[in-house]
Amino acid sequence: MMMAKTFQFVCVLICFLAIIINIEACVKENATSYIDQGYYVEKTVVHNAVSKGAVCLDGSPPAYHFEPGFGDGVGKWLVHLSGGAWCTTVEECLNRSKSDFGSSNYMKPWWFQGIYSKTRSVNPDFYNWNKVFVRYCDGGAFTGNAEYVDPATNLHFRGARIFKAVMEDVLAKGLKNAQSALLIGSSAAGYPAMLYCDRFHKLLPNTPRVKCMVDAGYFIHVKDPHQARNFTEMYKAIVNLHGSAKTLPKSCTKKMKPEMCFFPENMQHKIKTPLYIAMSAFDKFQINTTIYDGINTCIEGGNCTATENKLFREFRLEFLNALPKGNNPKLRGAFIDARNHHTQVQGWWSPKNVTTVKNLNLMKAFADWYYDRNYTYVIDERDLPISAMNDIKPCDTKK
Repeated sequence: MMMAKTFQFVCVLICFLAIIINIEACVKENATSYIDQGYYVEKTVVHNAVSKGAVCLDGSPPAYHFEPGFGDGVGKWLVHLSGGAWCTTVEECLNRSKSDFGSSNYMKPWWFQGIYSKTRSVNPDFYNWNKVFVRYCDGGAFTGNAEYVDPATNLHFRGARIFKAVMEDVLAKGLKNAQSALLIGSSAAGYPAMLYCDRFHKLLPNTPRVKCMVDAGYFIHVKDPHQARNFTEMYKAIVNLHGSAKTLPKSCTKKMKPEMCFFPENMQHKIKTPLYIAMSAFDKFQINTTIYDGINTCIEGGNCTATENKLFREFRLEFLNALPKGNNPKLRGAFIDARNHHTQVQGWWSPKNVTTVKNLNLMKAFADWYYDRNYTYVIDERDLPISAMNDIKPCDTKK
């Protein structure tokens, strides 16, 4: 009897070890294949922007990374505004000015992956496009437009001018002749992607297809004053420090305080250009900032309390109510999932780990919407968040 049990235990142990080895091999295979799809791109410094007052926090010229298109993608352009939070005080901005988030002097080559992949099987709809990754070095979500520079700090708040100067440079590189164009903003740059969406379209009067995308940057204003405080205070500080008020939509600032016009639900309805929103209803940054910092840890641990689940459900309803209505998906497409992650067009834009809702993945849903093949407004019906690790696909055992 004892020998039989020992034999069974050994068999189970061997099977378990085999599974572990297979998982490790799978992870290694997935990681290697994904890394192979990426590549480094050198920075392009817009030196003439300095004479226009379009500079990073430290006064250095802005920069972007450019990869030319090829094949039938030479006339197609993707312009991506990068994110990275905000600086809301002089001290925070001084710290940023000593990094690549506030100075082009510190910017290194950027790793292009995800929607930047040049591998057709991995990125079939955008693999051969011209790709522009605009570095975020102003700390004010590309909205600042303050003329005065304090000699004591030498901080420049010129984000709005940076957007204009970079667009002028890229237009001269060939964007002005684009057949198709897409403006993306991730995280903190999701707002400027909306703010400048129509302006981007007007720069391309002869381009048949121009659309915009918000990648995890649709941060809402909730009703609970305590939960709303963090975003409201941040936006108010940005407006005051960066001189953003004159950059924000006048149709909004005439009706409410400038900081309230930083919330997408208060300004997106005025955008005429087609806009797509890709975001989690439980975005990691948004729920940590709104509900409370660190709440995402219970999601990974699978041990959220009934109270926390109640907060998640309440937040989800407010988030969905703040989105554009789904009655015209041609003008307002959406892909809202339940994963606890943040931004998807780079790290999660791959057949290996792309987010799927109702058997439709984000890559296909967005590409179909962009190319006018099918207009989607996808909402994940799950009312509680799930771990982002569920996005990672296992190895294909049928090989």
